[in-house]
Amino acid sequence: MHVIVNAAMSVDGKLSTRHREQVAISGAEDFDRVDALRADSDAVMVGVGTVLADDPSLTVDDRERIDARTERGDPPQPARVIADSRLRTPTDATVYDDAAETILLASDTATDQALTEARTKGATVVTAGEDRVDLSVAFDRLETHGIEQVMVEGGGELVFSLFEAGLVDELSVFVGSIMIGGRDAPTLSDGDGFTDRFPQLRLRDIERIDDGALLRYHVSGR
Repeated sequence: MHVIVNAAMSVDGKLSTRHREQVAISGAEDFDRVDALRADSDAVMVGVGTVLADDPSLTVDDRERIDARTERGDPPQPARVIADSRLRTPTDATVYDDAAETILLASDTATDQALTEARTKGATVVTAGEDRVDLSVAFDRLETHGIEQVMVEGGGELVFSLFEAGLVDELSVFVGSIMIGGRDAPTLSDGDGFTDRFPQLRLRDIERIDDGALLRYHVSGR
C-alpha cells in the first residue's frame, strides 16, 4: 500500500490552536491541490480526533474529478478511513453520510454497543490491535479491501503513529504564512515523539502556493 501524508501547518509547525479549532492555513489553490490528491487516492484517512474537532466530509468536491473516477471504474468517492480505537465517532458525524464508504479501524477496546452502532450507520469496522489500532495489521486488511493508495490528512497523533510503524511513503506539507503558537497546540507529528532512529526524509521539491510553500518529501527506505 502507498501512503501519502498531507497536511497544512503554520510556519511554527502547528495544525490548529490549543483549542483544537480549525484554522484557515492555506487558500483556494492549495484546497484544489488537496482535492486532486483525494481524487487520485483509494481512501482518505484521519484519526478520530480530527472527526471530533472538525467533522470533515473527506470527499472530492470537483465534479470533473468525480466523473473521471467513475470513468476509470472507481467509486465516485474514495473510501473514508477513520482510526478510532474505541469507536468514538459520533453517530451524527458527516463521515456517516451516504457520499462515500466509511471504514472504521477499531481495537479490542471497542464495546459491543459501539460496534453495533457503527455497523447500523453503515460503516465497515476493521478490528486490529488490543488497546490501540495496530496500523500495520489494519493496512494489510485494507489492501484486501482493494485499497492501494491512502491519503492521510491528520491529525498529529495518527501521523506520528504511522511514521513510528514505518508505513509512510510520502509527506506533503503546506507551510502557511501565519504563526499560531501554543505549547499545547497540535503539531504535524504528536504522540510520544522519537528519541532515536528518527525517520529520514528526502526533499523532492518545493513549490510556492498562495502565500505559502508546499514541501514534498519521500520517506527514506520506503
